[in-house]
This record gives sequence, structure tokens and C-alpha cells, in this order.
Amino acid sequence: MTFGEGHDDDEDSEVTVAAVETEAGQAAQHLTFFDQVNAAFDQAAKHTDHDPTLLEQVKWVNSVYRMSFPLRRDDGTIEVIHAWRAEHSHHRLPTKGGIRYALNVNEDEVMALAALMTYKCALVDVPFGGAKGGVCIDRRNYSKGELERLTRRYTAELQRKSFIGPGKDVPAPDYGTSEQEMAWIADTYAQIEHGEVNVAACVTGKPVEHGGIQGRTEATGLGVFFGIREACSFEDDMAKLGLEPGVAGKRVVIQGLGNVGYHAARYLQDAGAKLVGLAEYEGAIASPDGLDLDDVMEHRRRTGSILDFPGASNVEPSLRALELDCDILVPAALENQITSENVGRISCRILAEAANGPTTSAASAAAAKRGILVIPDVYLNAGGVTVSYFEWLKNLSHVRFGRMQKRFEESVRRDLLNAMSSATGASFSQAELRILARGADEIDLVNSGLEETMATAYHHIRRYRKKLGPDVDLRAAAMVLAIDKVAASYSTAGIFP
Repeated sequence: MTFGEGHDDDEDSEVTVAAVETEAGQAAQHLTFFDQVNAAFDQAAKHTDHDPTLLEQVKWVNSVYRMSFPLRRDDGTIEVIHAWRAEHSHHRLPTKGGIRYALNVNEDEVMALAALMTYKCALVDVPFGGAKGGVCIDRRNYSKGELERLTRRYTAELQRKSFIGPGKDVPAPDYGTSEQEMAWIADTYAQIEHGEVNVAACVTGKPVEHGGIQGRTEATGLGVFFGIREACSFEDDMAKLGLEPGVAGKRVVIQGLGNVGYHAARYLQDAGAKLVGLAEYEGAIASPDGLDLDDVMEHRRRTGSILDFPGASNVEPSLRALELDCDILVPAALENQITSENVGRISCRILAEAANGPTTSAASAAAAKRGILVIPDVYLNAGGVTVSYFEWLKNLSHVRFGRMQKRFEESVRRDLLNAMSSATGASFSQAELRILARGADEIDLVNSGLEETMATAYHHIRRYRKKLGPDVDLRAAAMVLAIDKVAASYSTAGIFP
């Protein structure tokens, strides 16, 4: 794959896609999600010199627990629930990964997502192995009481097989779950594990009042923003795309206004980007003059849809929003949204993958050949697990971030400001003193840590890409870096010399 300058027109792009798919082979169209992850792994592994046996150990899922259990519905009937938990790698413990409630959950999906979580944690230096869980339901068809009974039973099943615990496997929210389910999981685990002092650390994404951490809700979206901002900060990279450095002024299209997409859109807009397209399941809207996110969300709250927003044109079906002309395209919805069928029609310069697997491997390669900068999901949406790591540390330390140093920082800053005032004759009002001397709260420290994590990781990936040569894009470079980091853990442990 090459990373060129400029963009081909649609006709040439279709030829490029065909060439990429011919090289990959027609069978690639029928790969499962886990097969696709492993195909990317195999391609990246060619750029390493690790022992083949070590690579096999890194690649394959360590363990999968498939379970079925009965749920008594509110009407008295019994339904059999099918669920899974996959632990991909034990090179670091605990393993970490979300639990999703969705009808399309299956064993292959949780294995694939667990593997991606391993590589994601390695990229951002979060010391977890990857895991993922899922329950095959449409949560909209269940009452709150049914969801609680289901979640508690799922937790008990995980505990029975040692697939949950502060030092074993730590779940988190994912598609179809929230802090409410995480609170039920923590409470159920506490009832089973009497006397466990670190019980709160068995799950992350909890409500703040139950051991959660400030900033977790917006963490993935904020991480997406930090990643995009870092990518846009390199003048030479932006010059290749015909763009100026920085986020301000960039035209952005966001697909998906859930937790991730909404917060990514909000932070991008606050940084001066122009939202020219927004897409949701009911359709999409576009305006070259820009859309105000809060006004759009208020319109949706009142009407039940983002369509027919004043001053914007409707785009239906919503997938057509991916083809809108923009500088940055942010797919923040579901897997496989950009494929060989539509990649030739996307018209962005930066493709920022906020969702898990929004671009197929063939489409990603074709986009890179067209000169589009693809910021891979395995890096870009790592904000959630990063802040989950902070929550886990908070639970293990039994102290809120900022509690030990906030007042001390304020005292030192006040002394410094008073010394400056005495030396220069300048004076500060009480309001100014409160602002200038304010110590860091938990949310300040969390966001600072997330920003540092995302910036540092992007620099590492970019350096790897330069080292590996012009035929390697950011996605491949990120995977090579992740493989090297996981492999180093096994070597350090003495398992492989």
C-alpha cells in the first residue's frame, strides 16, 4: 500500500479498489470479523522478526466462555439467553474489554473485538490483555427488571468460571450497555466475593457515586478528538493532503451521534472545526455553511429525528453522508460502513475511525492508495479503555484523583502569586486568584492523562510508519507496534527468549 499525494477521481478510485481486492483474493470478501483481524495481524507480522511460535501465541484467543442460562420474563415465561466472554491475551492481567447487548453478538465477534482490545491496550501503554463480552439480545425488548436479572445472572456465570475479578478480567460498558449495567455487575460480584477489598475494581464505567470516575462518559469521543488534533498538527503530513495544520476550519462529517460521535463532534466544533454533515440511523443532514451540534440535538429531541433541520438539506439513506465532500470523515457508528462498494465515492482527506472496524481491509487499502490519511480505530478509539484504566487505578488505590494534591497546589500557587504581587506591585482580585491558583480536580487530571496518552501513542505510531517505509500506512504501523509491545511482554517474562 502506498501513501500518495492528492486524490483520484471516482472512476480511477474504482479501478484502485478492484486492484486491491484482486491482490487480496476473492475469498477476502467472505472473511469473518476475526479472520479480518488476523489477516491484518499476518500482514503486519511480515514486518517483524519475531519467532513464528511467539507470533502464534500473540495472535490466537486464549480462552472463550460460551454460556446459556434461563431468564424469567415479567410475564412468567422462560427464555434461554446466549452469551459469551472471550479473553484474547494473558500477557498482561487483568484482561479488559466491554460487554455489549445486541442481537448480532456471536462468538466470532467477541473474539475479534477481544483481539483488537489487546492491540489497542498495547498501543496506548495500558497494562491489560484484551477481552470482550456479549449477550445476544435486543435490549429494547426487555424491561429494566429483566435487564437487571439478566445482567446479574451473566455476572454470576462469569464469576463461576473466573472470568471476572479485579486482577483477572475487568468488563466495561459497550454497545447496548451503560453505567447502570456496570453498577449491577459490581453489586453482584460484591455479594459473591465477601471480604474482597478491591471489589469496586471488578468493572469500570460505573456511576461516579459507585466508584466510577469523572470523564469516563465522554472519554472515547474526547480521545478521538485528541487523536485527530495530533494527526493534524504535523505540517508536512497536512501539506501532502493539501491542508493547513490544525483542526480549526476543517470541514467535518460525523456518522453516528451516540456517545462517541456526539462528544467527538462537540470537541471538534469547540476547536473551530465546521460540522458540514451529521448522520444517524434515520438519515443525515448536510450544510456547507456548518451545523451547530446543540441546535441539531435539540431539533432531534423535539421531532425525534435530525432530518428537516432548518437550513440543512436531508441526505437519505444515511450512508450517503459518508460520500459528502469534507476534510475529515469520522465514522462513529457500526462496523463495515466503508466497503469496496462505496470507498471510491468518499471525498475526504482524513478518515478518522472512531468506531470499531468501520472500514473493511480492502477499502482501507484503497483509501490509502488514494492518498487519504486513515487514522485506525485500534488507536483512535482507545480513549475509553484509557480512562477505564484510570478508574481501575482509582478503585485499587481507594482514593479520588486530586484529593491528595489539590489543596497543596492551590496553596503553593497562592504563595507564588502573592510573591509576584509584592515584587511587581501588581494586584489580583479574589476572583482572579481563585482562577489562577485553582488546583487540579479529578476531571482535570483524567483529561490531562488522556491527552498525554493519545498524543504519545500517535507519535510512536507515526515514527514506526516512517521507519517501516512508504508502503506501510498508519494501520499497518499501529499493528506492527502493538505486536512488538505484546511480544516484548512474553520475552521479558522469559516465556520466549
